[in-house]
Amino acid sequence: MSMPKVETWEKKMAWIVSIILGVTILVTAYTTLWGKPLFDEYLLFAVVITVFPSAVLDYVDYRWKKSVDEHLPDLFRSIVQAQQTGMNLPQAIEEASKRHYGPLTEELKKMVAQMSWGTPFEQAFQFFGKRVDTALTRRSVPLVIEASRAGGRIERVFYPLGGFIERTLTFEKERQAQTRPYIAIVYVAFFVFLFTIIMLFKTFFVQMIELPVMWSVLLTPEEARRVFFHMSTIQAFFGGLVAGKMGEGTVSAGLKHSVILLTSGYLAFKFIM
Repeated sequence: MSMPKVETWEKKMAWIVSIILGVTILVTAYTTLWGKPLFDEYLLFAVVITVFPSAVLDYVDYRWKKSVDEHLPDLFRSIVQAQQTGMNLPQAIEEASKRHYGPLTEELKKMVAQMSWGTPFEQAFQFFGKRVDTALTRRSVPLVIEASRAGGRIERVFYPLGGFIERTLTFEKERQAQTRPYIAIVYVAFFVFLFTIIMLFKTFFVQMIELPVMWSVLLTPEEARRVFFHMSTIQAFFGGLVAGKMGEGTVSAGLKHSVILLTSGYLAFKFIM
């Protein structure tokens, strides 16, 4: 089952609403809990509330665009097959729209409807490219339009274009396979850090309770816990962004990793420390 399409205005609205909620929680916590340990938890909660909706929408949009790109070679092959029966390019696209190409199917039907209303093929195809808006469609649309203007054997353009897209998808899968271990390293490093500070806290700072004289020199257990909590939160947030940049090529893709790591760190501090 393919993911639904996420519009640009939906992303902007999610950011606006989540930022408003996050700021509201932060201001409320600041006015009522400043200086108390519970303030840190509300600060973390405000950060998660701010980035969580956008992280979900970014992931859904990524899966939608990935599905679009994966179906492009099949679409081009169908267009070539339709043209080989004597159809022109608009007719071939109309015939191809009757088949299933994942999320591309709905966009093709919109394009065919626009052409039936009198929109020229080139303009309708440009609208199609703007709606889909993936890196591969942005490269493909100008080539298809120029080929339609030149006339002749359009399949000479579609065949190599489909091959280029398939090779690009293959390279992308190989890149993701190569970077997956580095994403795992980010997670492992964070959980090792959590384990280390939990053991340090339980074996050293908790025992300081028996040595009250040292409190004037070193941190109290509660102060140490807050410092460790802040350190883990910073590492979780930025580590997640790094994982997204390495895995999917964009920092925004790391928001989902940040949410996972932030939640894991909070649960560890809440129930173990």
